[in-house]
Amino acid sequence: MNTLFDKIWDKHVVQKIDDGPTQLYIDRLYCHEVTSPQAFDGLRERQLKCFRPQQVVCMPDHNIQTHDQDQPIADPVSRAQVEALERNCREFGLTHFGVMSPDNGIVHVVGPEKGLTLPGMTIVCGDSHTSTHGAVGAVAFGIGTSEVEMVLASQCILQQKPKSMRININGKLAPGVTPKDVALYLMAKLTTSGATGYFVEYAGEVVSDMSMEGRLTLCNLSIEMGARGGFVAPDEKTFEYVKGREFAPKGDEWLKAVEYWKTLKSGDDAVFDRELSFEADDIEPRITYGTNPGMGIGISQAIPTIDQIDAKGRASFSKALQYMGFQPGERLLGHPIDYVFLGACTNGRIEDFRAFASIVKGRKKAESVTAWLVPGSWAVDRQIREEGIDKVLREAGFEIRQPGCSACLAMNDDKVPAGKYCVSTSNRNFEGRQGPGARTLLASPLVAAAAAITGVVTDPRQFI
Repeated sequence: MNTLFDKIWDKHVVQKIDDGPTQLYIDRLYCHEVTSPQAFDGLRERQLKCFRPQQVVCMPDHNIQTHDQDQPIADPVSRAQVEALERNCREFGLTHFGVMSPDNGIVHVVGPEKGLTLPGMTIVCGDSHTSTHGAVGAVAFGIGTSEVEMVLASQCILQQKPKSMRININGKLAPGVTPKDVALYLMAKLTTSGATGYFVEYAGEVVSDMSMEGRLTLCNLSIEMGARGGFVAPDEKTFEYVKGREFAPKGDEWLKAVEYWKTLKSGDDAVFDRELSFEADDIEPRITYGTNPGMGIGISQAIPTIDQIDAKGRASFSKALQYMGFQPGERLLGHPIDYVFLGACTNGRIEDFRAFASIVKGRKKAESVTAWLVPGSWAVDRQIREEGIDKVLREAGFEIRQPGCSACLAMNDDKVPAGKYCVSTSNRNFEGRQGPGARTLLASPLVAAAAAITGVVTDPRQFI
């Protein structure tokens, strides 16, 4: 019996090249402003049209400011990229959710929430965190700019088929432990290269119990283990999430779609190239201490000592600690922090704002902390206000910014200053990722909220 990955992949094969890659049909291409300009230039140079424009959806997210979005973008490079995307969409007849559009947001948040991302699809975008869309049971992965051009021109891509891996997470998560903690735990166990060459299917009771927002977070971080992508087999929770969304099938088409989607699962006798199992009881709220997402610990634990690190990794370990200003064996609980960032395609959904608000309700933001709370889309922003979460946050001393990628990466105004510590719900903590010299501690919305009200790294379980 084939794995679920085999089923979706094989259904999309156009042709297999002997001793070469597979020509794979792509159901949905997402484009943002950073990785698409050269792709459109390539089409113009070759005098090509977009082959299936109705299957391409574009929106700016990386470079846009998260305040005063009705004003021109100050940075000339960012402004040029955002304006180029709008021009290219107009010229090639593509769907464009522009700045200040009620449909705009981070591409990996907007796609699922509008029903543009559906089970069984193949989905690509010039962005590594395209694996997010795997949460609905799609094969989704990031591609390079030349490959964006290939898909625009042909709706196909040349790809080597990855190997398959299944990761089972068994048991029940304890209170205060979130899908983000599960992902950070897996990265620490597998390392940032442990899933290289694989497409990961997440399974087990923990994954079944996760909300769709939680699964989106888990799949988002697959790339940080080196995986080509990650996904979850669609189930009743998936169908309920997708049903009624703007671009989801309707009426008889919906019934037909669900009938097919129910077949999208790995058989009991499916054989994976690699299979791993982990226990929920071993996972507590997590935080990173280094400069890659795999350098993390349980929040009650200490940073490893040099002798606990493999000899080959000691130089990079020491370099990371020097950059972060930490010592081997140090505990992070109680360490002062300067910034908190809630948002990104990892944790910018409504469930993340609910979680953050559940901790800060009735409390006050620490005066020493600058907090950036950034919805992943205008739809999330509307839901925050409909549920009254904005009032809870405002009373606690927080303000909500406008949607965008924000402080996930230093490509817009939201940069963390050099030397400052930021507890961040985003996906990467590389040197300079949030600004030159910025020090990033990746964590869940609950850990971020606890830090925001105490001003130090804090175990959120004391507030639950």
